[in-house]
Amino acid sequence: CSSDLYPYLLSQLERTAAERYRGWAEAVPAHREGILRCAASEDEIADRVEAMFPPTDAHRALVAEIIPRAKATYYSVFEGLTPVEQMTIQANAERQGANAWQNLKALYPDNAAELDALTALEVTSADYLDELLPALT
Repeated sequence: CSSDLYPYLLSQLERTAAERYRGWAEAVPAHREGILRCAASEDEIADRVEAMFPPTDAHRALVAEIIPRAKATYYSVFEGLTPVEQMTIQANAERQGANAWQNLKALYPDNAAELDALTALEVTSADYLDELLPALT
């Protein structure tokens, strides 16, 4: 079922975001520690999703086909933008991620508490970026 694939796909997109955060930590070293906390949150979300929805070999294979294009699209959004502009977009993406976990509660009501926890991690990163970005502009 494609809905069973969706959480794993999202988990891999979280890992892609973690990579971006690590790059921003290098680009904005004065705020490296906080930015790396966001990267760690992205990895934690991915780990928790994979534990909650263990991917099948078929899911892994399909996502391995999809993720390079998704990653290229995600990275293309940031082309030509400064790290601050990129992180501004990411703050919004974190809130979209929070909404995605909330939307999954309808499909997986037994996982509602854990999906709420994932939402909280997304919102924490978004809030951090919202507080950081005005200081950088």
